[in-house]
Amino acid sequence: MKNTQSRIPRQNSRRHFLRGAGVAVALPWMESLPLLGQTGASAPKTASNKPPRRFACIYFSNGVEPIHWWAKGGGASMELGPILEPMLPHREDIVFLRGLYHEKAFISTSPHLGRMPNLLSGATVSLDPSDIRVGTTMDQVLSRQIGGHSAVPSLVLGIEPNELRLEDGLSMIYGSSISWASPTRPATKEIYPARTFDQLVGDGTGRKLDRSILDAVLEEAHSLQPKVSRGDRRKLDEYLESVRDIEKRIERASREERIEGWRPTLAKPDMPRPADAIPQDVPDHMKLMLDLIVLAFQMDKTRLVTLMLNNDLSQMNFKFLDGVRGALHLDLTHNGKAPVAEAMYLKTNQYHVRQFAYLVGRLKNIEEGGQSLLDSCLLMMCSNLFDGDAHGADQMPIVLAGKAGGALKPGRVLDYLDRGNENRRACSLYLSMMDIMGVSLDRFGDTGQRLQDL
Repeated sequence: MKNTQSRIPRQNSRRHFLRGAGVAVALPWMESLPLLGQTGASAPKTASNKPPRRFACIYFSNGVEPIHWWAKGGGASMELGPILEPMLPHREDIVFLRGLYHEKAFISTSPHLGRMPNLLSGATVSLDPSDIRVGTTMDQVLSRQIGGHSAVPSLVLGIEPNELRLEDGLSMIYGSSISWASPTRPATKEIYPARTFDQLVGDGTGRKLDRSILDAVLEEAHSLQPKVSRGDRRKLDEYLESVRDIEKRIERASREERIEGWRPTLAKPDMPRPADAIPQDVPDHMKLMLDLIVLAFQMDKTRLVTLMLNNDLSQMNFKFLDGVRGALHLDLTHNGKAPVAEAMYLKTNQYHVRQFAYLVGRLKNIEEGGQSLLDSCLLMMCSNLFDGDAHGADQMPIVLAGKAGGALKPGRVLDYLDRGNENRRACSLYLSMMDIMGVSLDRFGDTGQRLQDL
């Protein structure tokens, strides 16, 4: 019997690399490159040269202030609530989803850890301390099916490290992971930008960068430039410069010991002390991770990414934001509706949305085959709770962005709140999203029904 795996189209003819000194740097998608050395019947058809679809989930913890989370209308006239104001320049690029929920999260007796690790699976979270168990998440289902089309099957990224302490008798590994490779094992989360960068532009195994990877391949890059179209030549120059820029920023951050903000201020601590305060490092860390997502998509090194901007029950301090004083993120979100705390909670919500807006804007400004890189993406921003203060799991804050290669029509508000529980399951959304990404399942999580009207 023949191995059917060999029939899966790998599209290797459309992947191009600059090689030197034992490393290979994958190039961004270019419409002129597939034609090099191919003429007549051997040249690929234009239709086969469409950029691949990419998926990314950007997660923020502890929900939203419900009165500020809303959208109305559509297209250029779409109205957005205060939390979503950073998305105003991109309202024609988004789909606002209201009312979707996970039944297993809603009925869980654990207000946080029973409602967070199943964000992307809708599965039951085991509350037995001796049995860490949830469900394989949709990004990892995709990774198994289509991850082989790229060098890195999926990127699982975060800002805060995995926590091993207990919270209400349960492991905080639940609160540190939204991506689960199996029901009992979370996917390995990377919080170091340098290691992520090494994986993307190094040899794929995280080898240490003792000098610029680009120095090893510039000669070949220069020889390639006259062979591509004028538009692709400009794209190649911009791409190589963006790689160089990120590399310089990582080197600078490493020298300053500021890459992920958890290092002590002393090289060798001489007394017990709490972890380094990270507020001044949070913006740089988040921006680096978002830039690396863009880079990964540009290089086609992966088509699947999850990024946790913070862990559940996050201890992140947002005092770097104007008007936010002293309180940790968890305290701001569990505020008893105190007006001053609510105002600061709004600022943190807006800050999280601003990160998503940054990613959307960057992808939107990168040209790829006559369209933007955003046009080939399916992006999702979400949180596990709705009302963070009340631990509300009756619905989830979700916003989609991009066109998913023409499969998604943005600029809309879709409201499922009054459609009945069977018609507002978040797993219906995931089934539809997996269809878009090329993986069709009969059932996922708690449903076999696709999301209506998506």
